[in-house]
Amino acid sequence: MLKATLRSFLAHKGRLLLSALAVVLSVAFVAGSLIFSDTVTRTFDRLFASTSADVTVGPKDDLNSQIPSGAAETVPAALAARIAELDGVAASHADVSVENITVVDSGNESVGPTTGAPTVATDWYLTDRSPLELTSGRAPKGASEALLDADTADSKDVEIGDNLTVLAQPGTFKVEIVGIATFTTTNPGAALVFLDSATAPDQLLGSPDAATSISVDASPGVTDAVLKQRIAAELGSGAYELKTADEQAEDAAAQLGGFLDVIKYVMLGFAGIAVLVGVFLIVNTFSMLIAQRTRELGLLRALGADRRQVRRSVLTEALLLGLVGSTLGLAAGIGLAAGLIELMAAFGMNLDSTEMVIGVATPVSAYVVGVGVTFVAAFLPARRASGVSPMAALADVEVAGVGRPLRVRAVVGAVVGAAGAAALAGCVASSSTSTSASLLGLGVVLTLIATVIAGPLLVRPVIRVLGGAFPALFGSVGRMSQRNALRNPRRTGATAAALMVGLALVGGMSVASASMSKSFDEQIDKTLGADFVIQNSNFVPFSQEVTDKVRGTDGAGLVVRQRFSAVAVRLPDGRRIETTATGYEPRLDDVARVTYAQGNTAAALGDGNIAMDADFAKDHGVRLGNRIPVEFPAGRKTELTVAALTDLESAEGFGTQGGLFFGFATIEKYVPSGQDSVLYVNAASGTSEDELRANLDAALDPYPQVQVRDLADYKELVHDQIAVLLYLVYALLGLAIVIAVLGVVNTLALSVVERTREIGLLRAIGLSRRQLRRMIRLESVVIAVFGAVLGLALGLIWGVCVQQVLALQGMTAFAVPWSTIIAVVVGSAVVGIVAALLPALRASRMNVLTAIAHE
Repeated sequence: MLKATLRSFLAHKGRLLLSALAVVLSVAFVAGSLIFSDTVTRTFDRLFASTSADVTVGPKDDLNSQIPSGAAETVPAALAARIAELDGVAASHADVSVENITVVDSGNESVGPTTGAPTVATDWYLTDRSPLELTSGRAPKGASEALLDADTADSKDVEIGDNLTVLAQPGTFKVEIVGIATFTTTNPGAALVFLDSATAPDQLLGSPDAATSISVDASPGVTDAVLKQRIAAELGSGAYELKTADEQAEDAAAQLGGFLDVIKYVMLGFAGIAVLVGVFLIVNTFSMLIAQRTRELGLLRALGADRRQVRRSVLTEALLLGLVGSTLGLAAGIGLAAGLIELMAAFGMNLDSTEMVIGVATPVSAYVVGVGVTFVAAFLPARRASGVSPMAALADVEVAGVGRPLRVRAVVGAVVGAAGAAALAGCVASSSTSTSASLLGLGVVLTLIATVIAGPLLVRPVIRVLGGAFPALFGSVGRMSQRNALRNPRRTGATAAALMVGLALVGGMSVASASMSKSFDEQIDKTLGADFVIQNSNFVPFSQEVTDKVRGTDGAGLVVRQRFSAVAVRLPDGRRIETTATGYEPRLDDVARVTYAQGNTAAALGDGNIAMDADFAKDHGVRLGNRIPVEFPAGRKTELTVAALTDLESAEGFGTQGGLFFGFATIEKYVPSGQDSVLYVNAASGTSEDELRANLDAALDPYPQVQVRDLADYKELVHDQIAVLLYLVYALLGLAIVIAVLGVVNTLALSVVERTREIGLLRAIGLSRRQLRRMIRLESVVIAVFGAVLGLALGLIWGVCVQQVLALQGMTAFAVPWSTIIAVVVGSAVVGIVAALLPALRASRMNVLTAIAHE
């Protein structure tokens, strides 16, 4: 049996190759994501461990915010001298390092990275832990000199002697580049500007007595933990944030982990799609191979092989396929990881591909995925093979599954489909976002499974409609192509299912994204009343100079400032919630339209007052007039009176938990070093919007990071952000289509082999090569379009339910992107034509007499 199995596997290696490609793709994405993330993690762990001070003293701040205030939290620089006197301290240094800056060259072009990495200004202070070394020029001296990192200098064509402008929180200043510093370890992708240690505090923090942290080196024989205890005893517990080198490295690695998780989960998503679609391909391949080997398997049974041996033989073939596919996939994964490492270099993160990390978990995961997928996918065909009777050796080859009733599928599909429909109905009816989202996920899974199970039941009615015009358009060739697709519903359903999965995903996400875009458009029209909105391209705050420039622009009338701050509120139900609050200047009503359930803008922005969303207030037992404890960064605390309750659907605080906002005086008092994040500008009387736009663009030319947007620009910005998600979905769709094409090719190729004698007879009675190729292409097209119709129908249902979940968050508009839907259907027909090219060509080249004699 083992010899027979190996010979069978080698005899069908061409047919199994396409199935192996699905395994290769899924394993490659799994292995590549693990290798890349392990390599980056190891590289940065070494960087953080080697560059962190033995103990770092920083400002105490328990608040976390996704939206920065622009304020750099500081500690007294005098702490460095105080700590230096402690026993066990070898050295201490007051560090200055900020990211709330912009650096431009003489042409007002930004010198910072365009990849989202920060531009960092810091003081030049070399130690044994420094990740850079001075490779040309000299160290900066005085307030007008600076160093630049070599990678930024190369990418932005900056040389020694060039002048740069630094836009910092305290003010703008010019520096001359007097030296270039080169990374001795991994460059994390940021742009680094180094200033003289004596002048950096005043230039970057606005005070010569401030520092962002204190770096402390331990004396020989003193552990980091002991040194931390001594510093804590000197400074008092809770006054500052103290971290050892290991703790600092862990925190830095945790922040990097968020970035790595995005890449890892995206790649695992690709792997998941490849696995899911690959299962259909492998099931179909083995089912058809077994159908074509019915006489062979029957002969084995007649010679004495029992059911278990036959089943084991088929599963052994699947195991061999999985091993080959996993090995090739692992090799492809290594190449994929190397490609990602090179891609990161294009984004400024220079990793060394020679230090690629291939942990034990990577090959284990690769073989578990590859072998597991093929083994599971081949189990049902193997079970079917074991049921072949010895009498089949005496009969003509028959196609397994043809004519067998689909009652079991109908019952199981109906039960699972009903459960899925109930979950989706519950999703639509629920008023809780979390419950609705959970029911949506359950409904999506169950309806997908139900459609796959019941797909063969839909083959005959749907394909009769889709191919109904074929006889009229293509005559007898069209009629035969339609009947060929109807001949084996199980096979047609399984082939179409591979394409259906990808198109269901893209259909659902297209409806969701179109609904989100329409909702945001309506929200912007409803809430934004300003002529122009001014903010940084990366949404970080800008310096006071920008605000002053805007206010001094010819034609600028009303200018309303907006700032953000992290806050923690203690609510009547006892919960402490950390979120982001917004501060507005008066006359907010002139630039925005806020709908209030209770109160008004004057009350909301009044001294000592705060506004919040009415639903948020209701959920936490807050009523108008309640005094709410509010905590700001740096431990500043106060109590504010709830003076207004807004409708979050149209509130300017949309997108932040609670929709909290208050007057500008409050945020200036408790976040004194904060920066403006948004400016709302109206044209002065007698000035057109076009004139003001031109004047604003000219005034803000020295600030390339600042963007001037009108209503249309703001909508486009939102659409672009939503499009990022769609691009990922389209990439997943592309992968699904590639594997689906492989599935259609495999099915048609095996079908051609299966129908060799039939094709020979058709050719003998007058069917031309051209007509034969057309018949196979039409069969492929109708199968692909069938998969598209099922997928899009399912995707539209999912999209409607997703929109209902979004409606609970205020995005109530619904839209169907019909152009995308039509393009997908047309594209599916093209996919069918492409997939049929090779099988059709092979069929048309058959020798007629040899084909007729085929058994």
